[in-house]
Amino acid sequence: MVTVVDSFANLLETARDVFKRQFKGSPDVVACAPGRVNLIGEHIDYNDGFVLPMALPMVTLIVGSRNGSASQVNLVTLCEGVDEPRRCTFDSHNVTKGAPQWANYVKGVCHHFPHPIPGFSAVIVSNVPVGGGLSSSAALEVATVTFLQGLTGHKIPSDAAKALICQKAEHTFAAMPCGIMDQLISVMGQENHALLIDCQSVTAQQIPLMSDELVLLICNSNVKHELSSSEYPTRRKQCTDALSAMGFTSYRDAKTTDCLTAVKDPVQLKRARHVITEIKRTQEASEALSRRDFVTMGRLMVESHQSLRWDFEVSCRELDLLVDTAVACEGVLGSRMTGGGFGGCTVTLVKKSHVQEVIDRIAVAYCTLGGTPTFYLATPSAGARLISP
Repeated sequence: MVTVVDSFANLLETARDVFKRQFKGSPDVVACAPGRVNLIGEHIDYNDGFVLPMALPMVTLIVGSRNGSASQVNLVTLCEGVDEPRRCTFDSHNVTKGAPQWANYVKGVCHHFPHPIPGFSAVIVSNVPVGGGLSSSAALEVATVTFLQGLTGHKIPSDAAKALICQKAEHTFAAMPCGIMDQLISVMGQENHALLIDCQSVTAQQIPLMSDELVLLICNSNVKHELSSSEYPTRRKQCTDALSAMGFTSYRDAKTTDCLTAVKDPVQLKRARHVITEIKRTQEASEALSRRDFVTMGRLMVESHQSLRWDFEVSCRELDLLVDTAVACEGVLGSRMTGGGFGGCTVTLVKKSHVQEVIDRIAVAYCTLGGTPTFYLATPSAGARLISP
């Protein structure tokens, strides 16, 4: 059965009510930013490649107001799955990272925001699952920078600049050497469109993504990953080392897999082969979507998963089972893991007429691992924005 997440209206009402109880007033600024699902182009954003994400209807909301102090920030989070305590206070003029971990994403954005930040109080609420590979961290970062723009009246000059502030926050305050994809799609998402991002030039092109017969089904394995303490930094270094072995400064110079003959380390060779082929698949996928060739799109999704499974080695048995079960179902055009890996979600392109059958078969198969997946139907949605309080 498809999970129905809290509606936007319910999230906003909850955040307002908690703000009134905690801070004895009404919020003046309301900002939201979406999570994302990446359709293809995994582990490519930090390798100068192309990625093809879309913004989700699941969002993070921040409601708040100036509190009259020069620099004291009071935060309360209602997000599930984050560490304790759920309340945090810090100085916006002298920001330092520390416990709780969830607050570091907000602190990092405050630290890198290019204008003075007055004292404020705020409540955070979200229906983006934490640790599910749908970029709850970027949603929080982008919601924060959008909130700060509304709070201070200072605008960031471009979407790319806004995303880069959030990326820096994740690098410096969450110790995650992520690429730019998650933050940029959270900023730039549009309804009924995916976003083809050139991660070398940090430019993007809206790609229409509409079909009356097909839907995108997200399946959360409910296996949570902690990439900053797992294999993400290792994969990034392996990619860099392979690039050096090929004598290039960017993977965009590695046009074909013929370049791999210079890579002698077998692990580095596999990592580089994934990057080179995934860049090509992503370009082909955007072209396929543009001409509404969903069969080709589905094939490329499956090829992407196999590359992530065998060459980049960031899948896991739960994700593999979800994908293998899905592609064996009638009505499924393609399926793949999405996000950093080692848990999280899969995304499946499936005919509307077959969605429930696919869900039922996946749920039964997943029981063999002793788990219960969560399902969401995804539609391409709008990016970050300020909302009338």
